[in-house]
Amino acid sequence: MIKSIETMKGAFDLSGRKALVTGGGRGLGATIAVALAESGADVAIADLYEAADTVSQIQSYGVKSKSYLADISSFADVTQLTEDVYADFGQIDILINNAGISAVGDFLDDENLENWTRVLGVNLQGTAIVTHAVGNRMRALGAGGCIINISSIASGTVVRTQNMACYCASKAAINSLTRTTAYELGKYDIRVNAIAVGFFNSELSKMIPEGQIPYLEDTIVLGRFGEPIELGALSVYLASPAAAMITGAVIPINGGQDLSL
Repeated sequence: MIKSIETMKGAFDLSGRKALVTGGGRGLGATIAVALAESGADVAIADLYEAADTVSQIQSYGVKSKSYLADISSFADVTQLTEDVYADFGQIDILINNAGISAVGDFLDDENLENWTRVLGVNLQGTAIVTHAVGNRMRALGAGGCIINISSIASGTVVRTQNMACYCASKAAINSLTRTTAYELGKYDIRVNAIAVGFFNSELSKMIPEGQIPYLEDTIVLGRFGEPIELGALSVYLASPAAAMITGAVIPINGGQDLSL
């Protein structure tokens, strides 16, 4: 049974915790990884690309960090990744399933369902593969753990400016996977939650045509895109002792964009 905090002292402290962030080499994933490090966690990063700059930034906080090349949609890659991270870090207390891709276009124009297969292969299948591998290790060690899946506002809404059926479906499925695994893993003191991310100032937002940005900002109650550190802060909270009573939740961070579309 996961114990409640008794005081606010250290409630958000991650000192001594070991985290793995998929897709943590750049963008929002890197911001989450650095936020965990700034809060005291050692951080392993899995990505398709070298993450030397992010590792260096993490290490500047006096914690351990190392990056690993891995394709999370590959069972073989994830098996090797898990072996390597546990060998180097001893355990994983915090898993952030952040790695994901997208594709824009009409569903019926997706020839041979190539985009559908590719996007769900990474976003849903990849999240499932990593959760299965790391969750089994967490269960075997018996020390509990925390899994955070990065979902999207697209899991429950359709953004008029972009047709992304495969992406929306993958994120909706991740929300369901979050709830079912939270139910299954709770008896092992493993909490599972998801963050449904809205529009943020990131590398991905730079791909949005300039003409669409005023429309999107107008749909956000708070009138702006989110800043990456705000997602990092929410991730730290969900990973911290302060969130010991939260599991199976899909928490939105979108400036109220889903309130009125």
